[in-house]
Amino acid sequence: MLYTWNHKPYSLFRLASSIQQYAYCFPLFSVLKLSGMILIGLSIYVNFRGAVLTKVLGLSSAYLFHVGYLCLVMGSVTVLLGFARRQGAAKESRSTLLSCFLVTVIILIVEITAATVVFSFFQIVREVALEHNFVTLRKNYRGYQEPDDYSMRWNLVMEELKCCGVKNYRDFSGSSFERATGHTYPRSCCKSLGTVDCDGRNVSADVIHQEGCFPKLLKITKTQSTNLSGGCLGAALMQVRSHMPWGSETQSSQLEKPECCGEEPAFCN
Repeated sequence: MLYTWNHKPYSLFRLASSIQQYAYCFPLFSVLKLSGMILIGLSIYVNFRGAVLTKVLGLSSAYLFHVGYLCLVMGSVTVLLGFARRQGAAKESRSTLLSCFLVTVIILIVEITAATVVFSFFQIVREVALEHNFVTLRKNYRGYQEPDDYSMRWNLVMEELKCCGVKNYRDFSGSSFERATGHTYPRSCCKSLGTVDCDGRNVSADVIHQEGCFPKLLKITKTQSTNLSGGCLGAALMQVRSHMPWGSETQSSQLEKPECCGEEPAFCN
């Protein structure tokens, strides 16, 4: 079940404020470090979840992996910045705090840029990837007899998503696969593999999946793009919020300490 997030800046600000407030209770898990952990978790989720299936889209979905690995790097650096900033505050090292601030600004810019790129590339995928992948499938797919990386990925997609071809099962008619095997569809299109009816010629709806895979791949791509862009913007908001209490003495004094804390820590990031 998919849940829609109502993007209200005020609500997001209140959420970041609450996280910042309760960071007093857990000084080792400051907002800055938490934002880095979110980016790391997001990278792992994107690169090892649905994006594995979208590899068949080639360059059309490569941006998911690139931005995912970028989130991994940014998250790791952000976590290290959290510890460095903590040590800098403890030792009252202005140079360390200034360096941490400048690196955080760079990360913020990269996060906002990454979110923008993800949104932009998804529009390109939706508009041009269908025809490109249709032509590529008809030309390069070999089935199970001469499996290569491309064919194995498509076999996995059709079996996992229960679909056939890019547009529909007719994509294989007249393709290099049909010329090589004499079959009008691969057995990965069958609803039950290894049955007698799954002979490569019986196109009954009871035997094979009729619908194409592209709509399902596009849905996965949209979900992953939303997760990446939302995660980057959310982490950026948390990082901005983590610096706000340090803007002035008035802001620092107005930041309420939650009841769960005993004595206020000497510093909270």
